[in-house]
Amino acid sequence: MSMNNNKYFLYARKSTDVEDKQVLSIEAQITELRAFAKQEGLHIAEEFIEKQSAKITGRPIFNKMISRIEHGDANAILAWHPDRLARNSVDGGKIIYLLDGGGLSDLKFPQFWCENTSQGKFMLNIAFGQSKYYVDSLAENTKRGLRQKVRRGEYPCLAPIRYINDVRTKTVVVDKKRASLFGAIRYPFKKRQATPSRQNYFYPFQSVLLRTLSLWR
Repeated sequence: MSMNNNKYFLYARKSTDVEDKQVLSIEAQITELRAFAKQEGLHIAEEFIEKQSAKITGRPIFNKMISRIEHGDANAILAWHPDRLARNSVDGGKIIYLLDGGGLSDLKFPQFWCENTSQGKFMLNIAFGQSKYYVDSLAENTKRGLRQKVRRGEYPCLAPIRYINDVRTKTVVVDKKRASLFGAIRYPFKKRQATPSRQNYFYPFQSVLLRTLSLWR
């Protein structure tokens, strides 16, 4: 296959949020992208690796890569999928604007077809829109599930002291190994007068639960 004259920036991203739970690890992305670049004869000028969500703007590594492209250090990007580049409308718009203005000549994805044509940019815009819809829908579904837990009287967040999150039942249960220890620590205080301030000290998570209810009504 003939060599491609474009200079590519390889970009790999993996978020620690739930949104990227099923996405390849950064190491796997880099391995696959290097193999794809060798197969397609792509010249990789530099590799950019980022561990941050793309649902909001402000990714430092991504912004640095875009700035380098604007300064002419490269004119193409290689990534695993468009959702690695953007899950918000601002960053997605930057990519498409660079394609329109000539700052970007090409985008390559092993799992997505894209050409610098009107049809290619249209398909890319749809991919960015789908990526944004995914994270927005995930957030709505998560909040709905937490609200339902509160309605059932279940603790909706990370388990408080003396309790653990049961991954099988998705509920909070007593931590049998540590509950007795904390009970022994609290015992000397039981004979004191149960003033409101002390009640708030011993049961801080009750107020958190009530505040959570008021926010999600």
